[in-house]
Amino acid sequence: MVHTPVLLSLLFSWLLPGSWNAPTPVVEEVPVTTNAAAELYEELCLEGELKQTVFTACYKRMERKGINGRIVAIADMTQPSTAKRFYLIDLDRKELVLRTYVAHGQGSGDLMATSFSNREGSHQTSLGLYRVGAEIVSPKHGAALLLHGLERGVNCQAEAREVIMHGADYVSEEFIRGNGRLGRSWGCPAVSRADMPRMLELLANGGLLYVHG
Repeated sequence: MVHTPVLLSLLFSWLLPGSWNAPTPVVEEVPVTTNAAAELYEELCLEGELKQTVFTACYKRMERKGINGRIVAIADMTQPSTAKRFYLIDLDRKELVLRTYVAHGQGSGDLMATSFSNREGSHQTSLGLYRVGAEIVSPKHGAALLLHGLERGVNCQAEAREVIMHGADYVSEEFIRGNGRLGRSWGCPAVSRADMPRMLELLANGGLLYVHG
């Protein structure tokens, strides 16, 4: 026969320290990059302008390449060409400088860009991160900017394909009204002729371009 004190001690032994091991809660760590991108996104007041996921994707690529830039242009090709899907951002001043139109390649689609390529002759837009190079004069387009693709297999053929940033008459609200979409390039991120001087001023020789799709 078990005495009552002994029985009680057995029943309540689980309350004693060390007698029961609770499972350790799993704490999911948020990457430092994501936190920093979120903070910068908030400082830039981009909510309602540019999706946070798109900005974070750009930020991660910059960090992966160890690149710091003052002026970053983002072309969000998940939006239709009738949307102002090109964002010119000053990271030092924490300011969205300009939001405007940008064309995609004719091989990428009509209203929406759905196909992307790094291949010569594809006439498609190439995604990824670019370093913006020197100002040049294109025989066909006038003042333009060289683009150096920084991602192997994604946009590294930009120079060989002569993918540049240039102004074009088919990037305008007038063209949209007449055609239901912007005109298309041969793979170049073409902007309006009115916006091109601002691109030259802010992006030449060291700016960054990220094309998202």
